[in-house]
Amino acid sequence: MGLSIRAFRNGDRAAVEALWTRVFPDDPPRNAPSVVIENKLKVQPELLLVGEVDGVDAAAEGAGAVGARIVGAVMAGYDGVRGWIYHLAVAPEFRRRGYGAQLVRAAEAGLRTLGCAKVNLQVRASNREVIAFYRSVGYEVEERVSMGRRI
Repeated sequence: MGLSIRAFRNGDRAAVEALWTRVFPDDPPRNAPSVVIENKLKVQPELLLVGEVDGVDAAAEGAGAVGARIVGAVMAGYDGVRGWIYHLAVAPEFRRRGYGAQLVRAAEAGLRTLGCAKVNLQVRASNREVIAFYRSVGYEVEERVSMGRRI
């Protein structure tokens, strides 16, 4: 079962919202999947990517059909200086198959087409498993202070 990666389509909304809700259950309301998707579709929508597999019994997952199923998603963005990767998610039952790495590479390729030469991402310091994943695909922990402000 191979992963096929493509740009998000409006018909993917429910599946991506369900995936992100499942994978990021503790996200704050400002990161609600419906809000994130709506905002992303306004800026570089081609960098909202989904990964799907064919031949999945989606009925077993409650979707009621056999066919392609979205099992991963990622967002990327480029501000002209640096690229960013956000909300990488793979359904837990489809992890450890290289799908996360494929989604990262696809996001990087999309950023590269825009002229991006440096990609950043943020991970909670306590999330050791995710830090280990990103290290496995070539990212390094950089000595930085991450600052933010809600406006």
